[in-house]
Amino acid sequence: MSPELFESLDPNNRFRERRAQARRRRNYRRRAAIGALALLLLAVAAMAIGATVIHTVDSGKSSTKGAQQPEKKKNAVQRMAMPKEVRGIHVTPALASDSTKIDEYLAIPGLNTLQVDIKDENGEVGFLMPNGTLARKIGAAKGYYKAGQLAGKTRAAGVYLVGRIVTFEDPILSQKRPDLAIHNPDGSVWTNDIGLGWTNPYDKRVWEYNVEIAKAAAQRGFDEIQFDYVRFPSDGDVENAVYRGKVNEGLGWTIARFVQYASKELKPLGVRVSVDMFGLAATHDLGIGQIPRRVAKFVDAIYPMVYPSHYNPGEYNLPDPSGSPGMTVAASLQDFRKQMRGTKAQLIPWLEDFSLGRTRTPEEVRAQIEAARSYKARGFLLWNPLGVYTQEVLSRP
Repeated sequence: MSPELFESLDPNNRFRERRAQARRRRNYRRRAAIGALALLLLAVAAMAIGATVIHTVDSGKSSTKGAQQPEKKKNAVQRMAMPKEVRGIHVTPALASDSTKIDEYLAIPGLNTLQVDIKDENGEVGFLMPNGTLARKIGAAKGYYKAGQLAGKTRAAGVYLVGRIVTFEDPILSQKRPDLAIHNPDGSVWTNDIGLGWTNPYDKRVWEYNVEIAKAAAQRGFDEIQFDYVRFPSDGDVENAVYRGKVNEGLGWTIARFVQYASKELKPLGVRVSVDMFGLAATHDLGIGQIPRRVAKFVDAIYPMVYPSHYNPGEYNLPDPSGSPGMTVAASLQDFRKQMRGTKAQLIPWLEDFSLGRTRTPEEVRAQIEAARSYKARGFLLWNPLGVYTQEVLSRP
């Protein structure tokens, strides 16, 4: 496929949004610095009551919105049951650092799921990893939020917590550890069209790095680990990208092997495992290693990013896919259903709740949701990089 098609398809090519997120993060850091002294003075008192609060939350005795109750398992960390219909939203690390914003989200009627970034497109880990871990050594662990506190808050509210890990696109790891990066023919670190470095999908040390972060999140109470960018790069000079340790196999087998490895490592912790995929991954060979039928048997769910604005005119025989959001979502999910047939993996689409090229109305967001329901998806997640959502669509009619 042409680079232009990949650019229109890539739902993660959000350079402008990253700039906006960076500005918000700087503001949150300033606010956090102002409050740091007060928090220090309260620390001793908080320790006295902290154990009681944590015990109450972990024992499942806290009041909830009545959405889901924690599962009782032998694992030390309790997990929320996946809702019968997932109705959730995407939350950036910057937004997750603001407890009042989290409270606002948790108060949205009908919402039963939060997807919070564990590691984002910039390679930043949202919470502090333990000393000695690679993420801590290279400065990737930023500490925007406390994962355990966040998990306790969502559990108390009866809300299912999904943690997203941007996997192979990783500007920090590729810069700090160039031996783990994709390279140019001259040996320098390869970057995509907007200058972001990628790590080598063939290198098991990269696998271990991402799974180590996933395990830390699981141990702190996340209910599900969702791997995004589980693929080879789609933009940039991909023809000249050099992969050290390249294996003589199709790209789809390499990605499937990573997913199998990650699931094997994480499932003993009692956490669910899922992956994000491009909306056309079930329809076309995109040349990036995303083949739904190969990974579906290793995961609990696949989340296709079926944003109508990212499809070219004529796809699914629709003159304007963005202008027919319900039909576009339905056509894509139909293809995913065929690819996932015979597996136990749940189908849960990412839906478009942002405006790109046209103003997305509440009616158009609802049309996407109804399309997901018509194909018996296990629910949906709404994406808006600014964190502003059409709240009225989250209540089940």
